[in-house]
Amino acid sequence: MTQDAQLEPSVPPVIITGMSGGGLSSAAKVFEDKGFFVPQNLPPQLIVELIELATAEDSPVDRVAVVTDVRARMFNGSLLGTIETLKEKGFDPTILFLEARDDVLIKRFDGVRRTHPLQGDDPLNVGIQRERESIAQVRDLADVIIDTSNLSIHDLRRAIEASFGTMTSDQQHITVQSFGFKHGAPRDADILLDVRFLPNPYWIPELREYRGTDAPVSDYVLAQDGALDFVESFVALISSMLAGYRHEGKNFITVGIGCTGGHHRSVAISEEVGRRLKELGDIDVSVLHRDLSRD
Repeated sequence: MTQDAQLEPSVPPVIITGMSGGGLSSAAKVFEDKGFFVPQNLPPQLIVELIELATAEDSPVDRVAVVTDVRARMFNGSLLGTIETLKEKGFDPTILFLEARDDVLIKRFDGVRRTHPLQGDDPLNVGIQRERESIAQVRDLADVIIDTSNLSIHDLRRAIEASFGTMTSDQQHITVQSFGFKHGAPRDADILLDVRFLPNPYWIPELREYRGTDAPVSDYVLAQDGALDFVESFVALISSMLAGYRHEGKNFITVGIGCTGGHHRSVAISEEVGRRLKELGDIDVSVLHRDLSRD
């Protein structure tokens, strides 16, 4: 395949990047399980060549996801330049960016007794801050941003599958994620909603042990004054925003809906919002419950 050849891959190539310790290796395993060819830590100047080879007519693979982190940036070239080159050649890579809070990253590095690639002789938090600054522009370009601070490996798999499950279609993808504010709001949400204005089923003894996915809690939450009006208003609002998002090239949208613990109100409202968004048609909708099993 010549350098100027342009072939549309059956599935757009994926670039997996983000913070060291953010879960890049775990994400790579998810894509491998989905049948992707996943080389890791390629220097930027080799990514274009690899994707051209992987998407050639005689290629043995039809799906490729490339992992690149701060270690690869020691080589010449930049990831920003690589992304621009791919787009110029007719490839439109989907950029998955993984991050986590500083305290979580520090705990992860301490747990594996590793130093940060940009730490040098300085404290670990200095290396983390250097990396955040160096990849800020890439984060701004990302199609999907996942904050792994509160996610287990299984949660991360579900989050990736929710965003990339129907990548072969040209539909916009909306992930509706419930969460509990006491565990921290998701930093990867494009839109954040607070449903703590609704009465909390936790304080009703016969409902406390149920969750928002269970009919007794769902029926209770949706029957409260203002609940359905809230759902209807938000679905109408986001429906009016979709064309603008598409015009700006944003096809992956994450909506965070929070209550206190992430067990009852946010779960029930997320399920109802997701159901109504699916009824709109021409968009792919996934509903996740980040804190459903947490205390």
